[in-house]
Amino acid sequence: MDVDPMEAAKPDDADPAAGPHGRLNAMVAVAVAIIATFMGICNVKDGNIVQAMQQAQADKIDNWNFYQSRNIREEVMHATAAELSALSAAVPVKSRAALDTVAARYRLLAEEQAKKKDAVKAEAEGAQKRYDELNYHDDQFDLADAMLAIAISLLAITSLTHKRWLFAIALVPTAIGLVMGLAGLVGWRLHSDWIAALLS
Repeated sequence: MDVDPMEAAKPDDADPAAGPHGRLNAMVAVAVAIIATFMGICNVKDGNIVQAMQQAQADKIDNWNFYQSRNIREEVMHATAAELSALSAAVPVKSRAALDTVAARYRLLAEEQAKKKDAVKAEAEGAQKRYDELNYHDDQFDLADAMLAIAISLLAITSLTHKRWLFAIALVPTAIGLVMGLAGLVGWRLHSDWIAALLS
């Protein structure tokens, strides 16, 4: 029995990549690999953003606590100065000078606390602004993650059913997810409030 060398060169019909289904599965595999890699990159960045959000939230809470503390100190010093002034009016004239001096010192301390309170308030508001900005980008990554997860599910069904139109439909959430992920990575001002509200 002679071996025909041309027989080995003929395409193997049993090869899954040889037919139209094989090409579709290859496209699905490439799309899933790209999406999974992009999701991994976005998840790292989103994790860093969440940590920064937690820090901003902690800073905001700490600064508002300091603000309340400064506010209480200011009120106590104003009350002490008012008491000393009232007491000064009830004592002999000789003793008033000492009480008025102490009352004036308490008023100065109260003014100092008011200035420090305003500075702490500005820091607390800055931390809130930082949190809101980070949350904006976190929403972008959340939307990207949701869209890409939907795309992977559609691609899995495409691979099982071999329906090309499903592959085309899967490209829609893929495109949205890629754009939103890039917006989060690059810092674009692109946001869908109603979808973010739905997912939050």
